[in-house]
Amino acid sequence: MAKVKNWQIQRDMEYPYTEHRPKRQWSIIFDLNKCIACQTCTIACKTTWTSGKGQEYMFWNNVETKPYGSYPLAWDVRVLETLGQQAWKAKEPYYGKTIFEAANENEVAAHFNPKDEDWMYPNNGEDDCLGNVSHGEHITLPHDKWFYYLPRTCAHCTYPACLAACPRKAIYKREEDGIVLIDQSRCKGYGECVRACPYKKSMYNPHTRVSEKCVGCYPAVEKGYQPMCVQNCIGKIRVMGFVNPPWSIREGNPIDYLIHKKEIALPYYPQLGLEPNIYYIPPIHANRDYLLQMFGPKVDQAVANYKNLKNDPVAQGLMVLIGSTDRIMHSFKVKNGIASGYDEKGDEIVSVPVTEPLFERAPFDKDLKAVRNNTP
Repeated sequence: MAKVKNWQIQRDMEYPYTEHRPKRQWSIIFDLNKCIACQTCTIACKTTWTSGKGQEYMFWNNVETKPYGSYPLAWDVRVLETLGQQAWKAKEPYYGKTIFEAANENEVAAHFNPKDEDWMYPNNGEDDCLGNVSHGEHITLPHDKWFYYLPRTCAHCTYPACLAACPRKAIYKREEDGIVLIDQSRCKGYGECVRACPYKKSMYNPHTRVSEKCVGCYPAVEKGYQPMCVQNCIGKIRVMGFVNPPWSIREGNPIDYLIHKKEIALPYYPQLGLEPNIYYIPPIHANRDYLLQMFGPKVDQAVANYKNLKNDPVAQGLMVLIGSTDRIMHSFKVKNGIASGYDEKGDEIVSVPVTEPLFERAPFDKDLKAVRNNTP
């Protein structure tokens, strides 16, 4: 095992290969306060990538209802149980074990292997609320009854467990964008990647007898466009770009801004040790203890920072830009109430007002003799 730097847990950790970071790292940020579980992202991914034989059960993008939903069944609970009880104090590095450090002598990562039936319930727990809701009961703040939606794709981790576990070395991480892919010509379908990935985003195709996974929509990314799940998001909750580690932040980069400067977007289950490159803005209404075990001890500060965005016109402008273009934004600016996004060459690709203009009209139109209540 080599020693590698994992900035998400603020310490060096063990990993089978020496540290090497790509030229830039593909990443997506999700605002969980806006997701409505419409599954448009799921269908966009499904129809683009997994409509073939043996892929019927595959959802490279899925949306789960937390705390009860999961795909495959109970993947998160079973991974945490396999890892064992760990502790992580606020403002301190994570001194517990990662899945690589907790592994048995004959395995690369502590893991569980999903059974076929675990993949049979993609909508398990949908809209299930934590706590009983009685007739006539009112909502209290903070909410004592809650759930939230968690969209998931492959995290294209900096230290992928799937790559580490593959005996064929069929899995590789692209130097140009950090996207993790499986070489179908080398894969023999041993399933070690399926077992090792704690997020369960590597999947076995029983028809082709090889493993498959989310490809980060790399053909689109190569042309400067965001992945299909991002482009088709109705709620405008997600933005794809390139994240940098905290020691090489790029000023004006939307991803770096939300993760490092505003500190509102966090990786999920960072204690597993993969340094995943999927980041979430935590839901402000959900139970803090549950969010703590999913996002780590910075979650309270992230929630507080998110609530304070109303006092930051620059951050507001970036939040409005999210979902306003199908292109990858490499930089952004907010000036005079206008938020603008720019491509890699610095050319403007989108420009939107930070605050939409408000027009008041009389409820009754005298010329048309029509009532305008509840109409545009």
